[in-house]
Amino acid sequence: MEKLEFARVGESMYHEKLANGLNVFVFPKPDFQKGYAFFATNYGGMDMRFCLNGEWHNTPAGVAHYLEHKMFDTEEGNALQELAANGASPNAFTSNDITGYYFDSTEKFEENLRILLSFVSVPWFTQESVDKERGIIGQEIGMIEDDPEWKCFMNLMAALYRHHPIRVSVAGSVESIAKITPETLYACHKAFYDPANMVLCVAGPVDPEHICDVAREILPKEAGPIAAKDYGEKEGPRAAQSLIEERMEVSAPIFQLGWKGDAPVKGEERLRQQLLGELALEVLLGNSSPLYAKLYREGLINQEFGYGYEDSFGCAFLAANGESKDPEAVRMAVMDEAARIGREGVDKQLWERVKKGVYGNRVRALNSFEHLCVGQAQAFFAGYDFLRFAELFDAITKKEAEELIANWVTGERTALSVVRAKEET
Repeated sequence: MEKLEFARVGESMYHEKLANGLNVFVFPKPDFQKGYAFFATNYGGMDMRFCLNGEWHNTPAGVAHYLEHKMFDTEEGNALQELAANGASPNAFTSNDITGYYFDSTEKFEENLRILLSFVSVPWFTQESVDKERGIIGQEIGMIEDDPEWKCFMNLMAALYRHHPIRVSVAGSVESIAKITPETLYACHKAFYDPANMVLCVAGPVDPEHICDVAREILPKEAGPIAAKDYGEKEGPRAAQSLIEERMEVSAPIFQLGWKGDAPVKGEERLRQQLLGELALEVLLGNSSPLYAKLYREGLINQEFGYGYEDSFGCAFLAANGESKDPEAVRMAVMDEAARIGREGVDKQLWERVKKGVYGNRVRALNSFEHLCVGQAQAFFAGYDFLRFAELFDAITKKEAEELIANWVTGERTALSVVRAKEET
């Protein structure tokens, strides 16, 4: 088993690729009582079109999320209840990129790990249970579609992207999930829930070799074929639309302001772009930036203001969001500040302060076992080790952040999504 040391952040990680293709990562934490396990597949809401064994499949939106809900069903009962009865706190999530199942527990960790590996790798669906779940997920979809913040974000995705499936809700729609059958779920499980397309990450007072032994015992012995994904036509740099507005029940206008970035490449360059995107946003919009102070002083933003960098296969973007009496004025102010940075650059003291802050936040987050395990799983599927950020961070320069702002925060790459009150004229 390979041991990787990350001296800069004081962490060590064990890695082994099993004969069935499963990659196992373990963070031993002998001084802790609680353990955490995360079992994930490289399959998310975006993966609606794929090829397996030479045959192309087009599946309805929402299958990955639907499958996540149904995977807890077993022939004997419900794995969620079984884990909870064992003292574990289990859950799962589906993102655009991955689906992950996890638990933490202080007792019976190995027994709970066996349950986790078993129910995720052995699907069991009936027509009755799939039909019943359709009503539950339909209610969930109805709730999120009535959420102005969710609607505002999805409208931003539709404004930024013409073709990329990030435009589509992970949960799908009531119409799309009506097309999901047990056969659909079994086909997608076969395509993506193969050990060779999955990763197991564990943190806690555990023996790395024993974790691998449990995985070898429970999971299939050999790797199967892995589905090839298709995300459609490659996106250009220009936003699909400049503005999308909608009216809902809100007390004040809310907005999502986004900038379409360059699609990340696989490997450490993707991690480097993430770090650079975070730093660029901090110097442009962070609470110690000149622009933030100006927007706050003029009453254009409040404490609800936030921002972030996000990427998935084939897409990356910067986004800012919050409440504002005049979202268009926020857009104009950001564009003006980006142009000023292009002319004058970023203040050196601000850059140094921001860089220390972003690095410190990343290091502090490593205290969370969930952050370690989920982060490593996502990083592995993207082609790098999560803890490599410390080595890459120092080499990122102020000039690179200035160039990213100059290249991405432009008129053609910008889109604004606004949700206004119904009665507003």
